[in-house]
Amino acid sequence: MGFAFLFLLLLLSAFCIEVSQGQLSVGFYANTCPDAESIVSSVVRNAARSSSNIPPVLLRLHFHDCFVEGCDGSILTENGPNAERHAFSHQGVGGFEVIEQAKAQLEATCPGVVSCADIVALAARDAIVLANGPLYDVPTGRRDGRVSDVSLAANMPDVSDSIQQLKDKFLQKGLSEKDLVLLSSAHTIGTTACFFMTKRLYNFSPGGGSDPAINPDFLPELKSICPQNGDVNLRLPMDRGSEGAFDKQILDNVRNGLAVLESDARLYDDDSTRMVVDSYFGFLNPIFGSSFEADFVESIVKMGQIGVKTGSNGEIRRVCTAFN
Repeated sequence: MGFAFLFLLLLLSAFCIEVSQGQLSVGFYANTCPDAESIVSSVVRNAARSSSNIPPVLLRLHFHDCFVEGCDGSILTENGPNAERHAFSHQGVGGFEVIEQAKAQLEATCPGVVSCADIVALAARDAIVLANGPLYDVPTGRRDGRVSDVSLAANMPDVSDSIQQLKDKFLQKGLSEKDLVLLSSAHTIGTTACFFMTKRLYNFSPGGGSDPAINPDFLPELKSICPQNGDVNLRLPMDRGSEGAFDKQILDNVRNGLAVLESDARLYDDDSTRMVVDSYFGFLNPIFGSSFEADFVESIVKMGQIGVKTGSNGEIRRVCTAFN
């Protein structure tokens, strides 16, 4: 009896240590670098003035960082050809120079204090705000990881995944079916390349043809932008009719067969994810229904805590592209 109790006590102690190490807090830099968040916001705003594509790029960077080794800035390092950022699943991911600019300014103001991982999370929040999305508090206190390997990004969610594969990959990260829908709705801003549309438009099944989930009235529009054997680098908005604003239009598009990405369309294949999508619409939704903005904030804050390194784990990089 005594041994069993002691074992249970040790187990609980280990659990408490693990939880405490994984805790982040809003205003983590209030005393050590009080201007940290305003510096990041300023850099993001200035970058967005030069390119309207900056908000979706920074939002995507946060997602890709968190899904490999946790939210630890591992995607930022440039440690040779096997660095994580060179993974096939990360192709098209950008925004690295914006994070580096913010880091340089923070190092000049508060050297060795603010992690690159936190800069990525803060920049994503600022990007959402610039796209007229919700302003929210970002828990901070992440430390930067010391591992970056291309092989670790092999299991990223993919545009051609089935709904079950998507649900499984999100569940492995502690994210629910509701989180899957809400984080997919981040596609409300930004563009994708025709490269990611070829299979869906021209070779969806073994016999060829298009994804039957595409609205027949929408199919000619997609094919005109991405013709067969055309330029795979041409880009098209991921959210038809509302690509410049952060809103729930993309979920309405999913309901009506107007999803651009195959993975977004798959959200309506499954009863549980379909129910989440539908919950943001309906006659009484504006008054009694779910709040898309509030739910999205909850999901992205939750995503931002995947596998975080805190306390004595990790490091605070001097530059985001290299380990100390």
